[in-house]
Amino acid sequence: MAEMDEGSGIERHLTSYGDREFSKYMRRAFLASAGFDRQDLQRPIVGIVDTSSDYNTCHRQMPEMVQAVKRGVLEAGGLPLAFPTISLHEILTAPTTMLFRNLEAMDTEEMIRAQPMDAVVLLGGCDKTVPAQLMGAISAGIPFVSVVAGPMLTGSWRGQRLGACTDCRRLWAQYRAGEISHEEIREIEQALCATGGTCMVMGTASTMAAVTEALGLMVPGGAAPPHATGERLIRCVESGRCAVDLARNNRLPSQILSRKSFENAITVLAALGGSTNVIVHLLALARRASIELSLDDFDRIAAKTPLLVDCKPAGCGYMEDLHKAGGLPVLMKELESRLHLDALTVTGKTLGALLEEVERAGKWQTTIRTLAEPLGPVASLAVLHGSLCPDGAVIKAAAATPELMKHRGPALVFESPEDAQRIDDPALGITPDHVLILRNSGPVGAGMPEAGSLPIPKYLSAQGVRDIVRVSDARMSGTAYGTVCLHCSPEAAVGGPLALVQNGDMIELNVEERRLDLLVDPAELEARRLQWSPPPTAPRGWLKLHAEHVLQAHLGADLDFL
Repeated sequence: MAEMDEGSGIERHLTSYGDREFSKYMRRAFLASAGFDRQDLQRPIVGIVDTSSDYNTCHRQMPEMVQAVKRGVLEAGGLPLAFPTISLHEILTAPTTMLFRNLEAMDTEEMIRAQPMDAVVLLGGCDKTVPAQLMGAISAGIPFVSVVAGPMLTGSWRGQRLGACTDCRRLWAQYRAGEISHEEIREIEQALCATGGTCMVMGTASTMAAVTEALGLMVPGGAAPPHATGERLIRCVESGRCAVDLARNNRLPSQILSRKSFENAITVLAALGGSTNVIVHLLALARRASIELSLDDFDRIAAKTPLLVDCKPAGCGYMEDLHKAGGLPVLMKELESRLHLDALTVTGKTLGALLEEVERAGKWQTTIRTLAEPLGPVASLAVLHGSLCPDGAVIKAAAATPELMKHRGPALVFESPEDAQRIDDPALGITPDHVLILRNSGPVGAGMPEAGSLPIPKYLSAQGVRDIVRVSDARMSGTAYGTVCLHCSPEAAVGGPLALVQNGDMIELNVEERRLDLLVDPAELEARRLQWSPPPTAPRGWLKLHAEHVLQAHLGADLDFL
């Protein structure tokens, strides 16, 4: 294990040779080969986590972002040193990036610990990169600021404004229903993602960017500027300057984060009608910061916070509309009476001090609504309990069908995402009254993929059916919609009640009462439990380590030893 050092700059975290002065001498010698002299090495060192990757199209312009951050660091008198870590892209990673979130968090933490830096700038964006980086940096315990890639700009097809990936799902559902031809879906395929950047709806990437700003871990206004814009680069430069200030003042994450910070983030999450995935990530971040947070906190805060932002899938707009309306500062200005204004931020100022400089939402725009005239009611997100999810489940009520929020129907069980491939088989006899059950898809069972929003069977789609109640221990994309109950805990793979459901069992959902129940006699369930055995786990490697140590969804799905 490398020797840890109390020094600063290039003398932090010295390589262990048994001779500290020799270690410093060797560093200066090798850095000279990269063109750094002793004057350079006297500056505060700012590490820059670079998640550029040809496999991560959301980070397409990140090399340009890295250069902008470096410019900010140099302007403030620091020395920037970029380094790579794992980069996760949801669409190009099998079976799901969530399986590797904790691995990227470990990679980030260990590289921050192993290399000399006084502060670090975290460049992420696509879904799991941001929570992974925050988890790792919180545990590493040095000053940091988060920078996101930013959303794509919208595309267009035959006069329709398009955005990944809510419109991806809507149009694919129309294709499955026979309303869109094969030729048309191929045209749409080329129009959905017009630029680099993350999904331009309120999916997980956009929501995670927003709550990171709400936590105080990002420069003000850093969440919403699109990837392709100059303003995105300006925020990068500003973040580089901020990192040097953080280093000089040794402003640690433990001094910034508090329970108040997390309650602010949950308030923003609810007002956005944001991604259910962020619930899991915030729970993990709070545990890393040794701050008590539970699912009940989300339900309590969401129950009094109305939906304010008109952004798909809970609304009709896109992230560039939110940016043009003023972004997160203007939204938080509207929420000012609901926020803890004494919460600190990476700027060294309190949230309240920052909001003093922000004007309220202009009447010329309709993206950010007011508390007096919200877009939707309170409880855009809801936490469920009951005999099917003793430790909790979540539903994105703002994107569900109102008529299905209170529903009782027979179960039809799929054992895994692979088993769900047979969903279009008419022999299954699925009706609109059925409750589709997907299991063995939780943190242990499958790494918790975004498989929970099972597709509507083709033969029902052709009849005009657009939604069915679905229940699983999986996640769903923040860009998805429908009456989908997710993150059932404990999951099926560890013997949770979901493992005991049989075809035809009655399931009852009552969102108003926050209930999700399996209506089967307890004695019958106990008999089934005696017959149950856990599914096999991976024989080696990361999948084995993950399955043996990952916590359940209601605890953030982090590894128990972290």
